[in-house]
Amino acid sequence: MLSKDTPRIEADCDITGSEFGRYCEVKKGGRVAYSTFGDYSYCDRYCDIANATIGKFANIASFVRIGATDHPLDRASLHHFMYRSSDLWDDAKDDAAFFEHRRSRRTVIGHDTWIGHNAQIKPEITIGHGAVVSSGAIVTKDVAPYTIVTGIPAKPLRLRQPPEIAERLIALAWWDWDHQTLRDRLDDFRSLKAEEFLDRYEDT
Repeated sequence: MLSKDTPRIEADCDITGSEFGRYCEVKKGGRVAYSTFGDYSYCDRYCDIANATIGKFANIASFVRIGATDHPLDRASLHHFMYRSSDLWDDAKDDAAFFEHRRSRRTVIGHDTWIGHNAQIKPEITIGHGAVVSSGAIVTKDVAPYTIVTGIPAKPLRLRQPPEIAERLIALAWWDWDHQTLRDRLDDFRSLKAEEFLDRYEDT
């Protein structure tokens, strides 16, 4: 079982400067740097996630890259010798300001999202609550809540839920319910359509 106290980190993972909420999981070969995972979020095998704030109940498929780093396009060179300089010269320090700027370019993934296999989400992008990024998509612009996007570059395909249902789900914020409440209502999560679920629980 997953733990509320310690994330499940599988073999060959590289975790740097990151924090995890309750019941989180990083599958084999994942690299997570300077990121936070909300409760119940996970990433499947060989994901590369950097400088990201990930909400609760995020579903991240295998080989996804979030917050992919950029090389400096405005300088005389693209190469990382400019900022990883200590790898090449004993008397040169790494460019701390460059790495600080890179870490400041946060990617934000909302609650109850699904990022499909081999998708890529660029830095400083926000994926709204309930949104879906299809397999292989490259996201270069913000994605509205409860919207499904696909393609290169990613564009809206359709809505996951009608706007009025999406607004009600966000207001309900079921992702903030405690662990026992989720268990008590598990059968309804499984059996009810979104509107029926809202009708049952909006006023509770």
